[in-house]
Order: sequence, then C-alpha cells, then structure tokens
Amino acid sequence: METWTRPEVPPLGFTPDLNLYDSDNEEICRVETRQPTLYTCGITPYDATHLGHAFTYVSADTLVRYWMAAGLPVRYAQNITDIDDPLFERAEQTRVDWRELADSQIALFRSDMDALRVVPPGKWIAVSEILDELEAVVRDFEARGLTYRLPNGDGSEDIYVDLTRDPSFAAAPVFEYLDLEQIFDEHGGDSTRPGKRRTLDPLVWKGVRGNNFRPTGEKPGFWRPGWHVECALIARTYLGEHITVQAGGRDLLFPHHEMSESHLREMTDDRGRVDIHFHVGMVAYQGEKMSKSLGNLVRVSELIAAGAHPSAIRLVLLANHYRSDWEYEASALRRAEARLECWQQAARSALAKPAAAASAPETSAAPAVAPAELAPTCRALIDAISDDLDTPQALRILDDWAAAGAPDTEQVARAVDALLGIRLLTH
Repeated sequence: METWTRPEVPPLGFTPDLNLYDSDNEEICRVETRQPTLYTCGITPYDATHLGHAFTYVSADTLVRYWMAAGLPVRYAQNITDIDDPLFERAEQTRVDWRELADSQIALFRSDMDALRVVPPGKWIAVSEILDELEAVVRDFEARGLTYRLPNGDGSEDIYVDLTRDPSFAAAPVFEYLDLEQIFDEHGGDSTRPGKRRTLDPLVWKGVRGNNFRPTGEKPGFWRPGWHVECALIARTYLGEHITVQAGGRDLLFPHHEMSESHLREMTDDRGRVDIHFHVGMVAYQGEKMSKSLGNLVRVSELIAAGAHPSAIRLVLLANHYRSDWEYEASALRRAEARLECWQQAARSALAKPAAAASAPETSAAPAVAPAELAPTCRALIDAISDDLDTPQALRILDDWAAAGAPDTEQVARAVDALLGIRLLTH
C-alpha cells in the first residue's frame, strides 16, 4: 500500500540510551538494540482519523524519530484492517460499497499523517493484499493440530486456535488480576459460544465452507481472516521473529496484542517474541473516551480545515505523556498555537541578532553533530525523550529555551525537527 511523504529526520549524532515502559511486565526496561523493529497496529478504515488515533501514531512517531535521529536503521511495519466486520457494517449503513469506503478513509488517514509529519512505516500492509498468505498460515495451523472448527448452522464453519497449546498465553504479570473474559467480550470476543474448548480461544478464520476459505459468490464479510493473525503474519514477514516494540492503544493490550503474540509464537515454533509492549493512553472528549459509537470525535482533518496548524495539533498530543489518559478541550489547541508561535518568534528573533546573522545558516545536509558538541538544550531534549518518551518535559525545556532568548538556535531547531517533528525555522 502506498504510504505518504516521508519527512526528513535530521541526524543528531548521539548514542541512544532509551528506557521504555513494558505494559506486560509493568516495569521500565532499557531498550538495547542497534537494529530496532517496530510494529504498530493500524486502522480499520471506516471513519476519519480522530485525536485518539493521532495520539497513538504521533507517540509511535516519537519513538521512530528518536531511533532515526540516533542513526539507527529502524524497520517499521503497520497493518490496515480493510477486511473487518465494522467496515462492512458501516458500508451497509451508509449504502456505500465497502471497498470504496475503505479506500476513501485510507486516503484521508494518509493525508492526516502527512500533515502531522508522521514518519510512514516502511511496510504498510492491507489485509486484502495478503489473503493468500493468511490462508496458508491458517491451513498450516490446521495441519499441525492447533485449531478446531465450529459450525455456524448455514453450512459454513469458523476456525479457532486452541490456546491450550500455548502455555505462555496471558502469563505476564499484567494479566493476573484482569477479568480476561469480560475484556475479551468487550472487544469483539465470544467467550460464551457453545463448543469452544477454552473461552478465550481466538477466531482465525470465519465462514469456511469445507476446504474453501473464500467461498465463490460470497463477499468478504461472510468470510474473513481473524484480526489477531493478520498482525502476527505482517510482523513476522516484514520484521522477523523478534520484535523490539509492539505498539498501539492501551485498549489493544488484551485481547489483540496478547493473541497476536501468541500467533507469532505458533508461526515460529515458539521462537517469536516481543521485547517491549508499548501502549498509548486513551483520549476523551465531552467526558467520554473518543468513540465512533458515541460520536464524540475530534477529527484531525476537521481541525486542519478549520485553520489549525498541524504542528499545533502535534503539540496538543505531545503535551501529554504517551501512557496518560487525557481529555481534549479546545483551549488546549489555543495554548499549543500560542506555544508554537512563542518558540518560532524566539528563534526568528535570535537569528535576527547581528552575531547570529554573521554565521551561515545550517542546512538539512549538514553533518551530524558530535555528542561533545551538542548544545545543553539539545542534550536535555534527548535525555527527556530517552526517559520513556517524556514529551511533556521536552516541551517545558523548549519553553525555558525560548524564554532565555533561544540560544544555539539552529542546532536546537534541528533537534526539535528531528525528535518532535516541529519546524521552528522555515528558511
């Protein structure tokens, strides 16, 4: 799938010293890799990007930018679940062909990410592009005795994975005190379906007729692959068996991420693993979590159409730590716009001074700055991001920098562009 414009991330020439919170083990972990891989769960394209989505992707973008600014070769993959029940339901409600609806929303998401200067994944894979590969995985699971079938009463069957074959499933500390069956059902699960061997067994293919996984004459919606196996396959295919960070909203902690990782182990003879489980907080509006079902969405495209600067929208998101839950208010956007103007004005004023004007402007092609030459503000920014992506602290550092007259303007502007995706200078 075609992505969007890849923004340049200027190299800063520092040695990464990153610590991230692992949601499964509920602890801060040092991330020690010179070849990081990131898998971020993507959209189901049946509505426009709202701030809750943007918070997830900008948070993951902060991680990507940190690695890129340090000069590490990041491999990044993301899915598009363009074959899924909510999409078919919305298409039927709106009397729009499901493919047309999906394509329009994918295009809008692409435009939103471009405007927000989010670094695109190297591999952006739609489920509709890998149906043959998904079918092959499920057939392999069946051949190895990992699955069983349940009848639907219309001649078709659904295929489930038997989780008793995976002793590592839900064994992490975070799951010890959670009501997993309740969470499973709240996120589309079917723990009470008669005939299931285990209440949490996940669906890996819906609507099989005998040996036919995609029955002739039946459109997607009657049949479809399971959601969790899609992400596992894309991650394994494009990133390998060892994933440094698996990212997504906190509502994906269970069942989606845990079941995807289980499928990854099943695909790799138990070699597959995820080092860091990275979960982003929920964004509320008008007292409730942003939700398509509630209709309380603040869409990125609508904010931009109303005149909001995309960098100000980024600042609204970055003002909140990625693991925090928060509620959007219009005043937050006004504060972000004022903050952006303050920083940019401070940078312009500093460059207008005679001493600053005498030096040649730094260009995007300038060599990486050696660690010993990093300005104090740049080092402080790197340290803040190294500490579990503490973007609120990074913004406070820049507030102090602007108030102090924007010293080391060009070097700081380069670091802000690299780490936060915000342009302070337009020349």
